[in-house]
Amino acid sequence: MITSTVRRRAACLAVACLSLLVTVSAVPAAAATAATTAAAQVVRRDLPEPPSSDVARKELDELVIEAPHSMTGYSRAKFPHWIKQYGECDTREVVLARDGKGVTQDSMCRAVAGTWYSPYDDKTLDAASKIDIDHMVPLANAWRSGADTWSTDKRKKFANDLDHSQLIAVSAGSNRSKGDQSPDQWAPPNKDYWCTYSRAWTDVKYGYGLSITAPEKNKLVEMLNTCD
Repeated sequence: MITSTVRRRAACLAVACLSLLVTVSAVPAAAATAATTAAAQVVRRDLPEPPSSDVARKELDELVIEAPHSMTGYSRAKFPHWIKQYGECDTREVVLARDGKGVTQDSMCRAVAGTWYSPYDDKTLDAASKIDIDHMVPLANAWRSGADTWSTDKRKKFANDLDHSQLIAVSAGSNRSKGDQSPDQWAPPNKDYWCTYSRAWTDVKYGYGLSITAPEKNKLVEMLNTCD
């Protein structure tokens, strides 16, 4: 069952009590005027770990196989993002802080320093401007596999899901190469990530009751086999 937006926000507000706040270094001089006078803090959360390959295989077998739905009526605007998660921090900034190292944010929650590892193409990047937040299951792919019938609220939850392996910081180049393609059309160039990618993709589709195509399932089976 997908966790509600209210519960996710409550979890974000409770992180101080769970000792998940990590104080980061002072904001660089260039951004000092925008920073708060208090020490900058970044909310750190572990990247949601997808289920094991055995569980993913069971989930995959339960997914409905059907032809892609029509793209008629599709618009990214029907998946509202990035929404505010807490304070000035929207979903993109939360993921940048979560997935990066040595991340410093200004008073508007913008990442002004840090490094990010992109597992899709095995690259390390040194600026948030070089990073995209990828939807593991792209919005257009979700539309073609069942999200065309959802309410706007459900699509908003999907587009901002911090509780499942749906959002990940990756290089802009790899994200744009992927586009809205399914695994049979695009898979990470870094094959060492195929196991995690296929587990995450399968679990997101399973959790949201989305369908898959036959070629998509075949590729996911191939990728899951790299977990062995």
